[in-house]
Amino acid sequence: MPSYLSEPARRILIVDDELPMQDLLQVYLHSEGFQTRTASNGLEALEKIKEDEFDLILLDLMLPGMDGFDICKAVREISTVPIIMLTAREGTVDKVVGLKMGADDYITKPFEAREMLARMEAIFRRQHFQEKQRRRSDRQEAGVTLFFKGLQLNLRTHQAYLDDQELLFTPKEFAILKLFLSNKGRIFHREDILGMLWGDRQINDDRTVDTHIKNIREKLTKGGLKGSDVIKTIWGTGYICHDTKQAE
Repeated sequence: MPSYLSEPARRILIVDDELPMQDLLQVYLHSEGFQTRTASNGLEALEKIKEDEFDLILLDLMLPGMDGFDICKAVREISTVPIIMLTAREGTVDKVVGLKMGADDYITKPFEAREMLARMEAIFRRQHFQEKQRRRSDRQEAGVTLFFKGLQLNLRTHQAYLDDQELLFTPKEFAILKLFLSNKGRIFHREDILGMLWGDRQINDDRTVDTHIKNIREKLTKGGLKGSDVIKTIWGTGYICHDTKQAE
């Protein structure tokens, strides 16, 4: 199961006045690693939403007092938590109204548990993607950012991320990565790198560059991106950062 679905355990609020349905949903969701709370009517549901945080609400349409539409509208005034409406009605009008009230999805009873899980997963997947895009946008706004195969270098904060996981590089390692990601497709000789990044310091040992690149590759590989796919060796010449898929 994808990590964004149940790790750490997602909290689900079940709003249904039928106790057998509450029990059935709880048993299934617990078996899939979710935490649950229940409510039997709209007022109880709203109180629990105000006092606790949930990752998703399973909301029955036909409830005593406030129906699902009213609850959905009230929830949207205080929260953006995803809502899946559950109903025995099959009419298109109800689905349209529910979605307009702010529901994220709609399941008609009876339904299979795996269908419900698939719809929950789809919502969490969209959330995960939107959050990744937001964090990426935030980092872009914070400074110029270089990208390569999921690797991101923020040149203002000198931070490196690989698929939202921060990687720690020394200042010289970061400078080497910046050099290659800023010049994709360009071959750098070891002496070029020494001259650009070590300047007037009298370092004539090519192994200095090799050692730094070896360390960079190991950190990238440990983070989940094969280091030699970022900085490739051109035997007898030097190194290059080159995306072969883009070149094809």
